[in-house]
Amino acid sequence: GRRGVAPNVSPDTEPSVPELTRAIAAGNREAFTLFYRSRFDYMYGEVKRVTGRDESFCLDVVQDAMLRVIRSMRPKGTEEHLRAWVRVVVQTSAYDRLRKESRQRRWEETASTEPSTCGGGDDIHEKMAWLQRELGRSDDPETRLLIMRYRLGWTLRRIGEALGMRPGAVDGRLGRAVTGLRQRAEETFHE
Repeated sequence: GRRGVAPNVSPDTEPSVPELTRAIAAGNREAFTLFYRSRFDYMYGEVKRVTGRDESFCLDVVQDAMLRVIRSMRPKGTEEHLRAWVRVVVQTSAYDRLRKESRQRRWEETASTEPSTCGGGDDIHEKMAWLQRELGRSDDPETRLLIMRYRLGWTLRRIGEALGMRPGAVDGRLGRAVTGLRQRAEETFHE
């Protein structure tokens, strides 16, 4: 791939805004990782401020915004310029997700008036039993994160405080844990 396009950007140093944004625009993974780690909390706070919505919604918007950053980053000259652009990206992502949610709600209201032809009750029970076995099988750190988040309902901040991590780092590890669990489920159920 496009890795290593900007050799002066590494996870060990803090590049200038022009170096960082040029490297992201060129597809440098390390540069984007630095951006993600350093801007995640700001972006999350901005979504929360703009929408007032719950953590799950805010995380979805931040992920949407991060994808836009990857796709549309252009070199920026100053931190102020970068922050203003990121704010617009976050707000646009939030409004897009709100519109999508509204369309989904209207679609579900329309669909709920039509008769259902779906069955599959046994299938969902089988999958839930598999998930319980999978989460009860090991005591690795990823399983603990999944349990804290989804069984106990802890926020990223609370998990981070308990484990001595930043919310962005917790989010990244949870994402990898969910991806791994999803892959194992797809292999098990051949979907």
